[in-house]
Amino acid sequence: MSFWLSKTLSEMTQTEWEQLCDGCGKCCLNKLIDDETDELYYTCVACKLLSDKDGSCLHYPQRFEFVPECTAITPQNIASLDWLPDSCAYRRLYLGRPLPSWHPLLTGDKKLMHKKGMSIKGKTIKETRVKDLEDYIVIWPLQDID
Repeated sequence: MSFWLSKTLSEMTQTEWEQLCDGCGKCCLNKLIDDETDELYYTCVACKLLSDKDGSCLHYPQRFEFVPECTAITPQNIASLDWLPDSCAYRRLYLGRPLPSWHPLLTGDKKLMHKKGMSIKGKTIKETRVKDLEDYIVIWPLQDID
């Protein structure tokens, strides 16, 4: 049986936990919160470490050295990370939902995820090239398909 079906999030090993990440890159997009409504908005502005080619972090093991405000997603904090997109495997499993049909653990690679448009591939701009995040609000990161 697949580990994500037989274990709770807190029972997973570090390796299993890391394998849950589909590598979509959506969590590495800059987000805005409206001060008056607390509404969350995604932008297409990516962290300076995010590869637009495949959604991976260019310096994952050292990411906190380069980006101190980067958030580690853990079994201990997953409940509080309501800014994760609904398509996120961590969020889906936490909410009792299955992995989506395009998830790399089910398909063996990221090709279907990219083909279905579920990743940031080819959709972002680097934060170093942006002045006003408000000009880059997008809705595509909210897409959640199975």
